[in-house]
Amino acid sequence: MKHWNKLFPFLDWLPELKGRTLRVDFLAGLTGAVVVLPQGVAFATIAGMPPQYGLYAGMIPAIIAALFGSSRHLVSGPTTAASIVLFSSLSVMAEPGSMNYVELALTLTFMVGIIELVLGLARMGALVNFISHSVVVGFTAGAAILIAAKQLKHFFGIEMERGGHLHDIIWQFFQQLGDINPWVTLVAVITLFSGILVKRLWPKMPYMIIAMLVGSVLAWLLNRQMGGEAATGIATVGALPQTLPPFSAPSLTLDNIRELAPAALAVTLFALTEAVSIGRSLSAKSGQRIDGNQEFIGQGLSNLAGAFFSSYVATGSFNRSGLNYQAGARTPVAAIFAGLLLMIIVLLVAPLAAYLPNAAMAGILFLVAWGLIDFKELGHIIKSSRRETAVAGVTFFGALFLELEVAIFAGVLLSLVLYLQRTSKPRMVSRVPDPSLPDRAFVTNPDLPECPQLKILRIDGSLFFGSINHVQETFDKLRSESPQQKHLAVVARGINFADITGGETLVKEAQKRDDNGGGFYLIGVKQRLWENLESCGCLDHIGPNRVFSDKTAAIHGIYQKLDKSICATCDKRIFNECQVSQSSHQDKKA
Repeated sequence: MKHWNKLFPFLDWLPELKGRTLRVDFLAGLTGAVVVLPQGVAFATIAGMPPQYGLYAGMIPAIIAALFGSSRHLVSGPTTAASIVLFSSLSVMAEPGSMNYVELALTLTFMVGIIELVLGLARMGALVNFISHSVVVGFTAGAAILIAAKQLKHFFGIEMERGGHLHDIIWQFFQQLGDINPWVTLVAVITLFSGILVKRLWPKMPYMIIAMLVGSVLAWLLNRQMGGEAATGIATVGALPQTLPPFSAPSLTLDNIRELAPAALAVTLFALTEAVSIGRSLSAKSGQRIDGNQEFIGQGLSNLAGAFFSSYVATGSFNRSGLNYQAGARTPVAAIFAGLLLMIIVLLVAPLAAYLPNAAMAGILFLVAWGLIDFKELGHIIKSSRRETAVAGVTFFGALFLELEVAIFAGVLLSLVLYLQRTSKPRMVSRVPDPSLPDRAFVTNPDLPECPQLKILRIDGSLFFGSINHVQETFDKLRSESPQQKHLAVVARGINFADITGGETLVKEAQKRDDNGGGFYLIGVKQRLWENLESCGCLDHIGPNRVFSDKTAAIHGIYQKLDKSICATCDKRIFNECQVSQSSHQDKKA
């Protein structure tokens, strides 16, 4: 049964589908379907796709991801990040909105799905743990500014060349200041401010839909009063096809695969990070456990299916997933309802898009862009960590001035480099017994005396090829600075594992200590570390009798090997054994 549940994870929650659960999930799904309506059109506009494709991306992919993912609240569909990376990648290859452009988008979606599915089947779900959250925050903030910049032509009704980096767009805009269309600008501004007003005064209302309605009505009145679109210049999106997602097929030619490969990798990295991060943040609230590998599989299957149902790249949506959770969704059926109900809504309201002006969409996208910038999180990153600030900064400015896929790769690469840098320098601190604590517990306190013959060192971090240089340097430094401390005891409770290089480093240090008339000891070795050292034969070289389970046994055993002539004149007396030895010595003297 467990085997079937892994193949079909929806078998886990199917038994829960009873009356009340279905009602709650239906209402949550209806809310999500209404919300995705304006968002889908907006995101398709960002992606350079015909508006209906943004709605299609919220249908079949949402259903497949809900059936085969592991999160009960994650809702998949079109997102800002995926849309803007898609536009950045494909706009140089084809005219946005053209059949060739759509074909490339479907091909990219198929490739992303394949990569996600392979990573999931290969149990690589932990990969996203190595991508810093600062990459997502920095990229999203940079993408938000780009979204707003690319909508300037629709917001002010001016002609501008498509594509280009931020500085190119700003330069073109200032050259066109004299051509600003006041009617178009009025519709965009009223749409923008009506959305802000509704969101502030009535936060539970669908502010995007209301703002779109306000802008559409205003544009209709202006066109009617001024003599039509030709007089005002207020262009509309145009009626959407009143159909369900039509069948489609990717164009998997070698040329397309080669040209789209970098974009596919970039979108996959960001999409999976976004989906798993959202799923985990919601699971922390709901108490559910997320399986990263299963989430990879669910996202992969959703994009594979989407490529054949006229959908471009879909991934977890923070807004819709958060709304789904707040609406009380209990099972993934809520996301399935959202996809199914969206199909019905599109069939009913698609013709009304003929009244939706591009200027109103620009105002909506200004709202979307502003909402994407997480000022609180950016401030927290800047205050708390220079390294994470660097990661966020590289991704942010890369998104503004480089190709977006390059910005993602740069941020991910820097975060990995910083992670490796941290793991390559495990924390190594001196420990001494504290006589004021029960059982003279070990502490790190430079004011307390150390044993003249024994150095106690705690290592927190794994011993692998990347960290060995730092560990060896520390060992060498200890021997040169304190040659009288010929014995070294390593508290190993913070060492999770050691590879062959790490084990050999411990063996070499043990040999050097032995050759110098001292000894090398391990205290509190974890089971996994013990197995690592045993499998490479390192434990035999160190000596199993020099590995102790706790500090009491360790100190008692190591004390027997210390030079008693030095102990006789020592005034530190930091171990219990020292006190006993001193009493025996005094008794003999008496």
